[in-house]
Amino acid sequence: MIYALQSIEKYWFALSLCILLAITALSLWPLTSLPSVPGSDKTHHLMAYAALVFPVALRHPRRWMLFAAFFIAYSGLIELVQPHVNRYGEWSDLLANTAGVACGIALATAISIVRKRRIKR
Repeated sequence: MIYALQSIEKYWFALSLCILLAITALSLWPLTSLPSVPGSDKTHHLMAYAALVFPVALRHPRRWMLFAAFFIAYSGLIELVQPHVNRYGEWSDLLANTAGVACGIALATAISIVRKRRIKR
């Protein structure tokens, strides 16, 4: 587990960039119909944006607000563009994305606190 966290911290930029590109492609790719996948659409949005912000928040906890603001604004931009590429833009998706950003930051913060407490022992 510690090795995985160290790898996430080491490659935080590449990970976040790859996730951002995947979110962009999956959000803007024109579809004739939505694919059938398990879980709700809003849950997928929440998980995607939590995964997006997690490496950044784990690596740069003091600057999480800048990244969070960027990711939320980017999410809103995607929702505005989607109707122009045969997709549906929904403000509830933006809300789910924002909740995902908050969850990713909360998880990274909790992990950082636990790690600091272990180091003090």
